[in-house]
Amino acid sequence: MITLKGETVVLRVLTEDDALAMTNLTSRNKSYWSVYEPRHDSSYYTVAVQREKIRESLQQLREKREYSFGIFRADNNRLIGHISLYGIKRLPFLSGFVGYSIDQAETGKGIATEAVRLILEFGFERAGLHRIEAYVSPDNVGSVRVLEKAGLRQEGLLRQLLFINGVWEDHYLYAILEDDH
Repeated sequence: MITLKGETVVLRVLTEDDALAMTNLTSRNKSYWSVYEPRHDSSYYTVAVQREKIRESLQQLREKREYSFGIFRADNNRLIGHISLYGIKRLPFLSGFVGYSIDQAETGKGIATEAVRLILEFGFERAGLHRIEAYVSPDNVGSVRVLEKAGLRQEGLLRQLLFINGVWEDHYLYAILEDDH
């Protein structure tokens, strides 16, 4: 399994043993995360569904199409978020997207920025990518700040990109190239 160590966080590929912790994390942040992500039905917040999502991510990892990590506090190994490098395209693109969610109780502490920096390093140095992109709502000021602190640059506004909770939402496109890193 892949583990990426930072100063305050550790990114580790989730295993089926993490299903309960992931269920607790998603349940705890159901309202908070639903502001910028589609709402899920109640079955999503069960151990069975989270275990299946972990199994799917492990299959994607084996195929080198997605790298999905739990974000753990380095001091107590508690699961406090999730980050993935997904939508990976090989040549001629060599690109992928980064997406993340942090426990509401842990925001504003630099955790997301550290996690993004770790996954960028992994994406460029170990996954062999040339370009990493991210979508972010213009209203999500905290996440915009995270991406900019991690070195991504805003490249444009994608109008009505994602259908979230009954509304088509605009999103900024941010990106970083391996030469920028």
